Amino acid sequence: MIYPIVIYGASELKALSAPIEKGSIDVKTLSEDMFATMYQAGGVGLAAPQIGMNIRMFVVDASPWAEEEPALADFKKTFINAEIYEYGDEEDYFSEGCLSLPGLYEDVKRPTSIRIRYVDENWEEHDEFYDGYAARVIQHEYDHLDGKVFTDRLSPLRKKLVKGKLVGFTKGKYKASYRTK
Repeated sequence: MIYPIVIYGASELKALSAPIEKGSIDVKTLSEDMFATMYQAGGVGLAAPQIGMNIRMFVVDASPWAEEEPALADFKKTFINAEIYEYGDEEDYFSEGCLSLPGLYEDVKRPTSIRIRYVDENWEEHDEFYDGYAARVIQHEYDHLDGKVFTDRLSPLRKKLVKGKLVGFTKGKYKASYRTK
């Protein structure tokens, strides 16, 4: 099933997401649907709040960045009840976009590495270290679970400069090549 993408201004994008209890929902099917939705929209990550579900789940496929980082060639994962518990000391800027803010890209400063605990769609536990693009996209999607979007991480000046676009999203003034709500 392809879900419509929730656009900036919707309450789902500002709410805290609840943990998922094992057996409460079919996470395998939802994971497949989220990947299908993400691919149809041209993204590399998608969090459940972006399809209107305030649950702690997101999917990532960073393989499009494999040319720059060969280790990402098969980087396709589902993260359930994730907890980033350690951030590296180094930070850098990278231009980020978001399916919930179509057409808006801004340089965002984030830690270059993380440690994260999560379960996958088979309820297998993981405790992993990521750096580079993988760490960045995971942090971006993880933020959605806490009711944040990448513009929340901009400097006050940059926020002021994109305010008009953000107001436009809330009024339905945007173009997307995928279904939205």
